Amino acid sequence: MSGLGVSAPRLLLRKLHQVMAGHGDAEQRLNEIVRLIAGNMIAEVCSCYLMRAGEVLELFATEGLKKEAIHKTKLRLGEGLVGDIAAQGRPLNLSDAQSHPQFAYRPETGEEEYHSLLGTPVLRGGRVIGVLVVQNRTQRSYTDEEVEALQTVAMVVAELVSSEQMVAATEFSETGGNATLPHHIDGTVLAEGLASGYAMLHEPRIEVFKTLAEDRSVELARMNAAIDGLQVSVDVLLTATNTLFTDESREIFEAYKMFAHDKGWIKKLLDAVRTGLTAEAAIKRVQDDTRSRMKEVTDPYLRERLSELDDLANRLYLHLDGHREFDRRNLERETVVVARNMGAAELLDYDRRQLKAVILSEGTRSSHVAIVARALGVPVVGQCSGIVDLVEQGDFILVDGEHGQIFLRPGEDVQQAFSGNVKQRAVRQAKYAALRDKPNISKDGIKLSLNMNAGLLIDVDHFHETGADGIGLFRTELQFMVRSQMPKVDEQTALYSKILDNLNGAPVVFRTLDVGGDKALPYMKTKPEENPAMGWRAIRIGLDRPALLRSQLRALVRAAAGRDLSLMFPMIAEVSEFIEAKAILNKEIERAAEKAGGAPRTVKVGTMLEVPSIIWQLEHLLKEVDFVSVGSNDLMQFFFAVDRGNPKINDRYDTLSPSLLKLLRKIVVDCEAAKVPVSVCGDMAGRPLEAMALLGLGYRNFSMSAETLGRVKEMALSVDIEKLQDFVCGFCDSRDHSVREQLRSFAQDHGIVV
Repeated sequence: MSGLGVSAPRLLLRKLHQVMAGHGDAEQRLNEIVRLIAGNMIAEVCSCYLMRAGEVLELFATEGLKKEAIHKTKLRLGEGLVGDIAAQGRPLNLSDAQSHPQFAYRPETGEEEYHSLLGTPVLRGGRVIGVLVVQNRTQRSYTDEEVEALQTVAMVVAELVSSEQMVAATEFSETGGNATLPHHIDGTVLAEGLASGYAMLHEPRIEVFKTLAEDRSVELARMNAAIDGLQVSVDVLLTATNTLFTDESREIFEAYKMFAHDKGWIKKLLDAVRTGLTAEAAIKRVQDDTRSRMKEVTDPYLRERLSELDDLANRLYLHLDGHREFDRRNLERETVVVARNMGAAELLDYDRRQLKAVILSEGTRSSHVAIVARALGVPVVGQCSGIVDLVEQGDFILVDGEHGQIFLRPGEDVQQAFSGNVKQRAVRQAKYAALRDKPNISKDGIKLSLNMNAGLLIDVDHFHETGADGIGLFRTELQFMVRSQMPKVDEQTALYSKILDNLNGAPVVFRTLDVGGDKALPYMKTKPEENPAMGWRAIRIGLDRPALLRSQLRALVRAAAGRDLSLMFPMIAEVSEFIEAKAILNKEIERAAEKAGGAPRTVKVGTMLEVPSIIWQLEHLLKEVDFVSVGSNDLMQFFFAVDRGNPKINDRYDTLSPSLLKLLRKIVVDCEAAKVPVSVCGDMAGRPLEAMALLGLGYRNFSMSAETLGRVKEMALSVDIEKLQDFVCGFCDSRDHSVREQLRSFAQDHGIVV
């Protein structure tokens, strides 16, 4: 089979243009389209399945299969190869389809004699509305050109199906098309806060009414003009906002600017126009391909890059003539932006007086948009599956960025309850603000240290507003993750110097790079691991790649010249690892002492306690360290053998389990005996009830996210630790699953605010 020639896609599109403009009903034209595709691609079969209500794909047209199978053959979403293409939303290219485990035989079609198969989803507005398939008797692999051609033709089919309403839209609504019913959607908190407002769809819902170009030269000119306009607007945006954020934010936006000028992306757009598509259809064609690739990518850095290309495609639509953009910088009312995903630069488009919240179908807490949103104080709830398809422009939405909930078109009762929550939050925030300058001393006079976690200069900018004693954990890896290449020693030195300058003498503990696992660096090639959380990460990478660790330690030592430096190593599993890492640090200190800048005034070196094995070497470790810090997240994960990213088991064991409390008690007792300071810097430190238990176990130093500091401080000021200690320690030998309720009852009985 020779397949497509160089000019075949253009010829096919011209013929399809004639069919679309011709007479006859939609189903007749669809049958003519599949006949043309089969002939053009030298395929014995071309079939089109359309999505019906209940997620069922029905055969609507075919050339090559038995005609009596039309409207009779049906496959559920995910069933058979056709169902799999629809479920995954991406093409499938098979030389021997019948050997594929997903193959489902339908005797009424007569397809048993066909071996090779190429199928692609028919997409409309990001939703799969059908599947287009070609088949051949011989076993063959379809070329990349043929795959792209079929994807392009699928856009023409989507236009026909939608414009002619071959499947009524009301079929897909359980309520006969009533889009005004309320919805409650659960998501994940990416940036805390409560907000309400009217929906604005971030991704312009532009319908491509005309897929095929009348004149390719005209469409190329339109596309080139739009690309030029896009690049100018991105440059202007970044220049106008250059003073708003700190270095790592500028790094994010510079990467966005780079993508707007990316030659590969621009070539794909222009090539799509050259096949005979309109400029709008070409953008959609490339955007659909980007979204399909996003589904397959698990690497967080690559997903962020693809998300930026998706954002740029949305912006490019609005630079084509005839499209009017919402004036995002002058919003008329309180607005909640709804998107599949967003880049950080896109967030800056919106009027910050009226932007109240952001809802994302995807997104993670470490994504660029979440980082910048937290800096702006904008609540963000992510991983809200299906939100883009449910929302209509102007819908009223309540966003609960404390519990990760969305209320779309809420009833009056829900609005009243939410309003009460907003008032309560305002009261709580005012109460926490009033406590900010109060000394961190318990009810019975015990001095405590309450610190905040940070990872970016954005976080440090807000340090003095929190009332924290210092930064108990500065996660240095975030600086490496937002960059497209390894930061040089001088760049790292400048960053760490700014952090120390901004803190103005307040203590800060830097944690060396904790990368690997789910925190990938784009410029460091690693092999996939079956269990990355327990694999090559953190100090293991640092010791195996000493140049990487050495460069960071050199930057930290230089930045702290003449000042105090505190740093700790992550993921230490045995004492020998700590000694090896400390030896590298000592060499950098000696080196700095011989240079003009000089060495730090003092250096304190500690380690995270995350791996249970090190606790059984604690006696030896405490002779080597200046301090230790319990990383409760990883410690609990390894202690209970629980993948905290697995929803089936991540809540199976409780942080207030007696066995974990006993382990934590052993740590604090051993540290007290060795006179080595100990702190807790995991999520456990930021939850009032868990922090109360830690106080009872003997911990006095905590580090937590800035948003949780106020409520932990309120608890700490209300507790009599002497009364609490005997009560909590008494549970260490309990056989209960959890002592959470007992602790809650104690708090209630003794007036402790949890």
